[in-house]
Amino acid sequence: MIPLPPRRIPPLGPGKRPARQRALAEWRGVDIAPMEKARARSEKSVADILPKVLGAVRMDKRQAEAEIVKVWNASLDPNIVKHAQPTGLNKGTLFVTVDSNVWLAEIVRYRKREILDRLRHSFGKDLVARISFKVG
Repeated sequence: MIPLPPRRIPPLGPGKRPARQRALAEWRGVDIAPMEKARARSEKSVADILPKVLGAVRMDKRQAEAEIVKVWNASLDPNIVKHAQPTGLNKGTLFVTVDSNVWLAEIVRYRKREILDRLRHSFGKDLVARISFKVG
């Protein structure tokens, strides 16, 4: 058998690769450094990933909605709580579903200002700027 002459890998230039990588590439006859680099896991800490995940599922919005329901149930008249419940929050508007037209008229006519004032006192004007009631 005739021995094959060693293959020469052209160097990338001085300082481009460490001496160990150049030696291994010359010994192997192939430079696998780019493949190794691609296979290397890019590990990230939970602290780096978690804010992006929570932002994607809009956890802050869901937490605010849960807090509104807690305050609604604790600070309002039990008769109102029986017949009306918050169902959503969007751009400062709290959406509330009421179980009948009679209670809708009662709340909108006589209690809306009181409810809005209590929620604004608890959360501020930015979070709850308006309330929209509907029968549902």
